Amino acid sequence: MTLRFEQILADGVAECSYLLGDDAAHVCAIVDPRPDVEIYLEAARRFGLAITHVFETHIHADFMSGARELADRLGGQAKLYASTEGGAEYGFDHETVRDGDEFRFGGLRMKARFTPGHTPEHMSYFLYDGDTETPWGVLSGDAFFVDSVGRPDLMGDDQTEELTEKLFHTVRDVFMALPDDVIIYPCHGAGSACGPDIGDRMSSTIGYERRFNDYAKIENLEEFKRVMQTDAPPVPTHYPRLKKVNAQGPEVLRNLPRVPPLTVERFAKATEGGVQIVDTRDMMDFGAGHVKGSLNIGARPELSVWAGWLLDPEKPIYLVLLEDADLPEVVKLLWRTGFTEFGGYLAGGMSAWREAGRDFAQIPQISVHELKDAQDITPLDVRKPDEWEGGHMPGATHAFLGELRKKMNDLDRSKSYATYCASGFRASIAASLLAAHGFESIRNVPGSWKAWSAAGFPVETPEQK
Repeated sequence: MTLRFEQILADGVAECSYLLGDDAAHVCAIVDPRPDVEIYLEAARRFGLAITHVFETHIHADFMSGARELADRLGGQAKLYASTEGGAEYGFDHETVRDGDEFRFGGLRMKARFTPGHTPEHMSYFLYDGDTETPWGVLSGDAFFVDSVGRPDLMGDDQTEELTEKLFHTVRDVFMALPDDVIIYPCHGAGSACGPDIGDRMSSTIGYERRFNDYAKIENLEEFKRVMQTDAPPVPTHYPRLKKVNAQGPEVLRNLPRVPPLTVERFAKATEGGVQIVDTRDMMDFGAGHVKGSLNIGARPELSVWAGWLLDPEKPIYLVLLEDADLPEVVKLLWRTGFTEFGGYLAGGMSAWREAGRDFAQIPQISVHELKDAQDITPLDVRKPDEWEGGHMPGATHAFLGELRKKMNDLDRSKSYATYCASGFRASIAASLLAAHGFESIRNVPGSWKAWSAAGFPVETPEQK
């Protein structure tokens, strides 16, 4: 037999799902699928495998689960398996998984291990060759990451202390008890907020983590509690919502969410007041002209996360695209963080809008050179707190993008602001958000902090203020 093992990355949400099976037995399992599930069906066909099992390591908070979607696409030929340890309850049909349960896919044996802490029901899956006693790998879900561990604070303050203690014992008694050569395959890579400072590599070994993972090296529970509380990144606003959606069971769509094309006239009428318009073009195109009130989240993988932070899932989304052909990829990115309600997209994009004689808004772009010499423009840093603390533009004000909406009242509307981030992507989102809420003197800084640093301009730290 040939073991078929494939790690499948969903960029943006930095989520890793897995296909694993045996091409002699022609069977495989999928673990932690995302909602745009065609990628798993295509992979199984490529290897000549039938998907017979769909597993969830835990109830996810950071992306919409595709487990029900995938099981449905398979026409009842695959069962959905979910942990019922820790008192977990679900609003959909599933097969229960308990600690110690085993599953076989030809010569591959998979064993469930209860690893609570990130969530109460969390299950990891140890991988074995046949009946060997020592695993060669482990699908660690969100319990254990490269250079990090799962955060225990997503279930609310009333459960954080208990889950932190359970996570400590999961790390020490389960993962650190494994041999050095066991390979770790986590559910997330760098960029996810499901753990602090997750490393860039997509897999690791227990031996490497034993030496270099600062969280795994902590042997004292109180110290572990202190570090986890100190290092936890901000909780994205969509996490509590998706936790509930995934526990109840996302709606099965059997295709991409529907997004009808709208003429300029219909788009203009539909977007009169109080709706969500998302313009996915590049910041420079957006700044040159956009439908008034639009939020500029460029069609990059990060679209998933920032839509989760900033959009209302109860309101339909209206899209403006660079090219109409971009629609399927943009919809996939939005679906991954739970957005399925769309009012439509502007057929022909901004070219059609302009040619129809419609009014449009603009956001000026300002270079770092112009900003450095400007006397009456305040730099507005919208990066994460740790980025801000590592150094920022002199005289800047800080408002993390994910919390900008609720911090707007702290900003002086009489001032002129120039938004900046690391490269300009988040800065353009911030500028468009401020403009949509009535700020009249807003500029965006293309290149942002990278350009400022490359130009050798002065840097200020919080201690210097």
